[in-house]
Amino acid sequence: MIRLLLAEDQAMVREALAALLGLEPDFEVVAQVARGDEVLAAARTHSVDVALLDIEMPGMTGIEAAAQLHRELPALKVVVLTTFGRPGYLRRAMESGAHAFLVKDAPAAQLATAVRKVLDGERVIDPTLAAAALSDGANPLTDRERDVLRAAADGSTNAELAAALHLSQGTVRNYLSTAIQKLTARNRAEAVRIAREKGWL
Repeated sequence: MIRLLLAEDQAMVREALAALLGLEPDFEVVAQVARGDEVLAAARTHSVDVALLDIEMPGMTGIEAAAQLHRELPALKVVVLTTFGRPGYLRRAMESGAHAFLVKDAPAAQLATAVRKVLDGERVIDPTLAAAALSDGANPLTDRERDVLRAAADGSTNAELAAALHLSQGTVRNYLSTAIQKLTARNRAEAVRIAREKGWL
């Protein structure tokens, strides 16, 4: 039997996925969690073969959880599922060690096939997202620019950002200015919106 872990914060979606996957004769859903920071412990406890991770979860994103699993349990296969077909998410998921990246509205049979393929050593990527990721190119933002933009999303002032990120106000201003230029945005709010739409934050 292929032992599966489901990580999804929406209970109804998680239970529906578990029910669908449970219909496969060779699958057993042995663990379900609602938070990204619970994934590693559950994977260890239940000797999981494949972890199916949502991207947007409390505690830790699915991409961060994928990276943690890749470091701590390298033999475990990771399938990232998302509602948001953002090309930047695909690139980041693959860099984090994910073996498959699919949108949640894919048919259940396609998901089951993807799980079996990753166990056979293949990578499975939603073809539409793969094409979009190639046309969008790489994320132009540095890690620090992403940190500052992410922190600026709630409307914090430069002084508040500087205090929160342990940087000088001038450094915060420089990071924001560079990020705005790279994204050809008019202001920080638009830069945040563009980066989120691309899946770069």
